[in-house]
Formats: sequence, structure tokens, C-alpha cells
Amino acid sequence: MSLILRVNVGTGVITAAPAGKEYAALGGRGLTSKIIANEVPPTCHPLSAHNKLVIAAGLFAGTMAPSGGRISIGAKSPLTGGIKEANGGGETARKLARLGYKAIIIEGKPQNQELYILKIDRNGASLILAEEYKGMGNYQLANSLLEKFGSKVGIISNGPLGERLASSAGITNTDREGVPSRFCGRGGLGAVMGSKGVKAIVIDDSNASEINFHDQQEFKSICQMLYQKMTGHPTMETFAKFGTAGVLNYVNEVGGLPTNNFRTGRFDQALEINGDKLRETILARGGEGDPSHACMTGCIIKCSNIYPDQNGKALVSPLEYETLGMMGSNLGIGDLDTIARMNYVCNDLGVDTIEIGVAIGVAMEAGVIPFGDGPAAEKMLEEVRQGTVLGRVIAEGALITGRVFGVERVPVVKGQAMPAYDPRAVKGNGVTYATSPMGADHTAGNTIRGKDHHTPEGKAAISSRAQAMMAAFDSLGFCVFAGAVVNENQDAVARMVTALTGQQQPEDYMYQLGVSVLKTELEFNRRAGFTKVHDRIPGYMLEEKLTPHDLVFDVTDEDLDTVHNR
Repeated sequence: MSLILRVNVGTGVITAAPAGKEYAALGGRGLTSKIIANEVPPTCHPLSAHNKLVIAAGLFAGTMAPSGGRISIGAKSPLTGGIKEANGGGETARKLARLGYKAIIIEGKPQNQELYILKIDRNGASLILAEEYKGMGNYQLANSLLEKFGSKVGIISNGPLGERLASSAGITNTDREGVPSRFCGRGGLGAVMGSKGVKAIVIDDSNASEINFHDQQEFKSICQMLYQKMTGHPTMETFAKFGTAGVLNYVNEVGGLPTNNFRTGRFDQALEINGDKLRETILARGGEGDPSHACMTGCIIKCSNIYPDQNGKALVSPLEYETLGMMGSNLGIGDLDTIARMNYVCNDLGVDTIEIGVAIGVAMEAGVIPFGDGPAAEKMLEEVRQGTVLGRVIAEGALITGRVFGVERVPVVKGQAMPAYDPRAVKGNGVTYATSPMGADHTAGNTIRGKDHHTPEGKAAISSRAQAMMAAFDSLGFCVFAGAVVNENQDAVARMVTALTGQQQPEDYMYQLGVSVLKTELEFNRRAGFTKVHDRIPGYMLEEKLTPHDLVFDVTDEDLDTVHNR
């Protein structure tokens, strides 16, 4: 049974209905974007009753697909003003799928600013008043809900910054241990959840039914083949050893590691925050630390980690490359403990470490605090927690911070901060930042595994395909780090979809799926008022040379305008 759960927080009416033919073979990003395109007025205010928050499990969630249990959350973004999907790991997608739900649609607005917990189990769903949890950080909230509803439930939660409707707010999912650490972080979707008055969604899949397959044996056989190919694969082993931090040395060498608000592309303290140092520190401290941790059931990559303090107590999980870049090198901070403490605060508040890291970098550019001053950066995060005037400015993200302080050098596209790959040095990613319907987002089509990053030729085509394939991964629920195997077996993935749904698919199914998702998203943005003018990198990056290789972003406008010509 594949149901759409619809929750109106204004009327309190909750309904569940079959997904219908249009949505039957969709999941994850493909489903969130289709529902938003069908039901949300493109010109509405993102925090109005007209916007909707859509949560969808990847198509393979709840099955035995290896590393195939990710979740998508979508809405019209308060940060970009366009369509947005944010993707995360954890246990929530699997539990939703096991209960028979393809998606949750949260609509309307509370009449009297009520705050709710949405509880979902095998008997249905209900809204529970949650005033006692108001303003609670994600960690305390998760502990309280696990104590109340049982240690096996999955939790989708909104931190205090989402309640305050901050544009940097994300939404978190609990991992296998019940830790609220797997973020759907980008685009300000926590603010949309806050506008709906939903503090958390508790998912109890106790005694749930098994997933229905058209041909379970065929599906199982393909999964076993993929599992065998992933096991021992060199790429998977690298991720298991170093996590996403393993890429930091390479990006630094390429000259694309954002440093001091994207002023240079190489950080002189990179060796203090790279994957080797991270692993060495975790192993040396021992205790609750773990350099290779699986965030969800069925993960065989284990790229996550648990970073301990000096006493071996878990400090934060995970410490990722993007956070090391945006709260480390981008701020001139070369200390893992400082970055980890800042990461913990961001997780607790429920904000995107990329957006906040870039916003603090812009404030440093303005001279509010010095580059490299870790204690001052931590203090600034405490201002975000307290909701001071400065804290509220930072919480609104990099673009607003730049406007308030009169800074020209603000690395954003479509209002969203750039991740930890400077587009002047990693030009394929620059094309993705510029042209993705998601705004500046490496997860929308990362090209770092390509070659010749400094040359503009061919980067539009590379980004074009990467964007389509990433939309497919997000729709199916696959972790992109399984891509080394999945991309080589796309015909098998097409057969998996057929075995699951009964709908025959072509061998190039994944690419065609991604293209269709992008067309839906681009059309929504067009109707929201986006034009080719919005598909551009900030002007200063076209002229200001990035050291050490003296690079500018020189992919032509003509090439950028061809990315989505398919």
C-alpha cells in the first residue's frame, strides 16, 4: 500500500489516500518536487499557508537496496524563493516506507500559533499539542521524545531556529542510535516547518507490514549483486576510512578550498583539519568516538563519524567536509575541536552549517570579528542561539548578512550560500551553483570527481549530466557515495524499479528520471519569476583572481544557458 498522508494544521484534518497513478513510481525528490509543482502557487510567500512542506521517502526506502534509504524534504524555499529539496540520511525514510507512506504533505497554518507533534504509527496519524517542547534544542527534544514514545521511533525535528522562522534553518532526522544528526539542511526548510507549527514528527513502525513488491525475488537478486560490488570497492573503503573529510586535501591542492570568505583557495592549516587528522584524532581519543559510522540501516559505506572530545565523550556526529570547509578554512579556523563545538551548536539549533559558516565569513569580511578567531566565532553562534540583533542577522544567511554590513563579496547564488568548492577553481561545480534550480548547492550535481577543474571547456555538459543523475539518486533514495557502483549498473537499477513497481523502465531510466525532475523544478521556478539572469555566479568572481592559481570563473553565459537544453 502506497499512501499520501495529508495533514492540515489549520483545520486539524488528517487524511490518507492512495498515491495514484501520477505518483506511483515516484519517490524522494521526484515526488516532493512534483507535489509542490502541482499544489503550491509559485509566487506565494514561502511562510504563508499556501506553501506546503512535503516529506517523501526515496523510492527504495524500506527495501533491501544497499545504501538506499534516504529521505527528501521539499517546499518553496524561504532562502531562494524557488523550489527546494533537501536530502538526508537516518532512519525516518525507512520507517515511513514500512508504514506504507510514500509522502507526508503538511499544509495550512495553525490558527492560534499552536505547536504540534505529528505522531504516525500503524494505526494512522494524529496531532499532539507540544507547547512543552517550545524552544527546545534538537538534542534535548530527541531525548525527550524517545523517552516518551519509545527508543525505536524515528524522529524528524525542528530546532529553535526553525520555530523562529530563520532562513538558515534545516530539518533533522535521527540516526540508528536516535541522535538527531542527519540534516535536510539547505534552503531554509526548517522555517517552513516552523510556519506550520510542527515541532517534530514521530514515526513508530512497530509491527509494520512488509514492503510490497511486484517481483521480490528479482529485486533481491539485483540488490545482492550491487551489495557484492560495493563491498570492498576502493571508493567505498576510502569513504569508510576518512568520511567526506577525505576530499579536503584534494580540494586544497586544486586551489578550491574556500579560505577567509572565499578570498583564497588554499588554507595553510589544511593538514590540521583534513581527513587524516580527523581520523587520527578520533582513534587517539577513543571512548565513544568512531571514525566509520553508518547513519542508517542498510548503509554499507559508513562515511559518517562520531567525533569525541578530549575525554572520549561524543561531541558531535558527523563532522563533515562541508562543515570543516565553511566553519574551518572559510573562517580561517584550523582547530577540529572548535569546528566540532560549532557544529554541535548548529545541530542543536537546527541550522545549516554551510549557510551559517558563510554568513559568519561575510561578517568577518565586514570586520565584525577577525578571521581565525575561533572563540569569537563561537560567541557569534551563541548570539544566534540567544536571538540578539546580530544573531538574527547571521541566522538569515549570507545574503542578508552581506546587505546589513554592506559587503560586496558575498558568495551566493539565488540567495543561497556556496558550499566548500570555490567555483573559480572547481568550475563544473560553479556551473551547478549557477544553473541548478536549487541555488548554490553541491549536492545538486557535484563534479569534483572529474578532471581539469581549472578549464571552462566542457563544464556545462559535465554539470548538466551530474545534475540529472543527482536528481535521480535523490528520487530513488540512494546515497550518492554508492554512485561508483550504481552508475556502472544503471540497467540493473531500472530493473529494480520494475521489480518493485511493476512499471517497465528503459535502460537509461536514471538519466531520464533526473531530466524529468529537473524539468518540473525549472518550470516551477520560471513561474515563480526566475530567468537566465538568476543563473549566474556573483560578478566579483568573474574578475577577482583566486590564488594560488589566479583563476576567475570564465564559463561563458552562452554555455550556462545551454545546461538544461535537453
